[in-house]
Amino acid sequence: MENVRRYRALASLCRQQAAYRPLQNWELLGQAEHFEYLAEIELKAHFDACNVHRDKDAAGPSTWEPPVAA
Repeated sequence: MENVRRYRALASLCRQQAAYRPLQNWELLGQAEHFEYLAEIELKAHFDACNVHRDKDAAGPSTWEPPVAA
């Protein structure tokens, strides 16, 4: 989760710099978008790891079966 904060902080800094540097505007906004993308990947990995851990602690597999068409 620390990486998510770092990526979002870097994205914020890139957006702030883009406001003050019109000649580098698109490059900085692209970097901000990249850092936001990295933050999303990091969050997804974190929650996937949490869900896998939770699934292992579950009481047992579910016995639900999909309905069969008549």
